[in-house]
Amino acid sequence: MKPSPILLPGRTLGILGGGQLGRMTAREAKRAGYRVAVYTNEPHGSPAGQIADLEVNAAYFDDEARELFLREVDVITMEFENLPGDLLASFETTKPVRPGRVALETCQNREKEKLFLRKSGVPHADFRVVKNAEELAAAIAELGTPCVLKTADFGYDGKGQQKLTGGEDPVVVWKKLAAPRGVLEQWVTFEKEISIVAARALDGSFAAFPACENEHFRHILDLTISPARIAPGITAEATAIAGKIASALDYTGTLAVEFFLTNEGTLTVNEIAPRPHNSGHHTLDSCCSNQFEQQLRAVSGLPLADPRQHSPAVMVNLLGDLWPAPDQAPDWTPVLRHPRARLHLYGKRRAIPGRKMGHFTVLGDTIAQALADARQLQAALRAVPVD
Repeated sequence: MKPSPILLPGRTLGILGGGQLGRMTAREAKRAGYRVAVYTNEPHGSPAGQIADLEVNAAYFDDEARELFLREVDVITMEFENLPGDLLASFETTKPVRPGRVALETCQNREKEKLFLRKSGVPHADFRVVKNAEELAAAIAELGTPCVLKTADFGYDGKGQQKLTGGEDPVVVWKKLAAPRGVLEQWVTFEKEISIVAARALDGSFAAFPACENEHFRHILDLTISPARIAPGITAEATAIAGKIASALDYTGTLAVEFFLTNEGTLTVNEIAPRPHNSGHHTLDSCCSNQFEQQLRAVSGLPLADPRQHSPAVMVNLLGDLWPAPDQAPDWTPVLRHPRARLHLYGKRRAIPGRKMGHFTVLGDTIAQALADARQLQAALRAVPVD
């Protein structure tokens, strides 16, 4: 008899990766009565490993470690996409992996992702795939400047990309990229950056949280405003596009689709994140369910929960730059004293500039109120006067 695809509490969720997304997924799983095993190439005591029943610490192709992990788990998911496809393929022969290798390999490679968007009929920036300085020069001539050159493989938080404004030497630019293949994208002038965080269940059902509005600083998400301050029709269109992408990938789990909202009111897909996403962290405090619960439900074969938002919210990232010293935390008193602020720290041992160490979320009766309070708390932590 074929085993049921539904995994009930008491079974073991396997998570590849030991970071904060794995930590928050593990916390939801433990709350619901599941066991958790984490496989990470980080040292013992990773953010996710601190929550797990079992933490396996080894290189991802360590045969003994992989066998130990596989013996313990009933289903496997991942908390970041930059994993070798061969690793996922080897796991898929033994245990269900959700989302699957094809979705991960599509989204971890910008070239594959852009080709997928083109094939799926999803709005995206015009692009060219380039393999050397000569092809880059030709692509710049075709697309014009400004434009953005990105590595084809493995990039996040602005890493592996260069903005070209005109007059650059393609030979110098290509050498700086230091990658065998690149994707040159036409520049998109936009009014806002928004994202849809959603989940697709094993049976194909789809549930999306309200659209978020995202503000970045130095290519890293600074704060998220939810719901986004956009017209309802734009939210509906973005949600429909996210659903189309999830279906085309035959996706199981939580994902995020990042968009540019242009000055003309049109949507352009920027990136797909095949996992829970930084812009969805507010759902832990502001929605009937949260993105990590949805991830757990989807990969366990359960029905999705209610994604409705009950309170306007603003989420603020806390980076290592805020720490007075690598092992000295800031004074959290301003956040802890606020009656509608929630502090989330990720259990990372040392602060590094640019490293995501935690976040806080502020709820409000209105978006304006939540945003004003969040900015005040952000300034208080940075010891910068508020205008």
